[in-house]
Amino acid sequence: MPPLWALLALGCLPLGVGVNLQPQLASVTFATNNPTLTTVALEKPLCVFDSSAALDGTYEIYLYVLVDLASSRNASVQDGSMIPLSSTFQQTEGGRTGPYKATAFDLTPCSDLPSLDAVGDVARASEILNAYLVRVGANGTCLSDPNFQGLCNPPLSAATEYRFKYVLVNMSTGLVQDQTLWSDPICTSRPTPYAAIDTWPGRRSGGMIVVTSILGSLPFFLLIAFAGAIVLSLLKPSPGSHLHLFILSGHSLLCMPKTTSVKAGHGQLGQGNDTRLPDHAGGRPRVPGDLGGCIHVCEPGANAGQG
Repeated sequence: MPPLWALLALGCLPLGVGVNLQPQLASVTFATNNPTLTTVALEKPLCVFDSSAALDGTYEIYLYVLVDLASSRNASVQDGSMIPLSSTFQQTEGGRTGPYKATAFDLTPCSDLPSLDAVGDVARASEILNAYLVRVGANGTCLSDPNFQGLCNPPLSAATEYRFKYVLVNMSTGLVQDQTLWSDPICTSRPTPYAAIDTWPGRRSGGMIVVTSILGSLPFFLLIAFAGAIVLSLLKPSPGSHLHLFILSGHSLLCMPKTTSVKAGHGQLGQGNDTRLPDHAGGRPRVPGDLGGCIHVCEPGANAGQG
């Protein structure tokens, strides 16, 4: 069955031939993700109900929706007086107990249709889509809005098969003028189970894996560097353990620690228990130094300057 909008190339068809056609899913050119979980996009019956001569009076097209059940596949959308049904989504339990009127739109003459050549124009894309397509289940708030007026076209149920029918209604008489066949079953999308969602990191790019690995390893290397700095600070000898400069009696003495040591009290300079050692060749006293709990003998520096 060719798409309904493709009939534009063949010109307008005689009145009444619509009963031999079925509503069709919208072309992937217009609707790439179709059907969705809750919507179905259909092609409008353009140039199907009207002939080459314009129809007299005002006409509207009603779209009816029906859940595909064996007991209601050939359900009628009119009563015995040719008056179209006005049943709603709520009254039919979403199309399970009978067809409901989902939406209605004016019959657009073939000569007034926008050109498909402009479908790539962003500024006119919405206009063209509205002219050629109708979306069932597009109104997500009409059921919960107590102030909503008009036809309610609420979302469809997921993973459910539906059938659709277009009906031409003469607004002057309020009677059914013509109608299409019921469409073949069209199933809405099925939700993806949570367990089937792939979260494996192998689907990520190589660059993302490298960056994640580096950021994850960085705290470890920083911790190693911090521990190494602490160890080095403990092993490093304290400054001045091998070279000492004392100021005593106006003389600067350069003292080098020696292996010979003399134990003396507390070993603090300037205290009463400090001991001056016998003079040597220079005639100057040896000065005791307090290093590590022992008094090391230090030789005076040569030619020490005056203080």
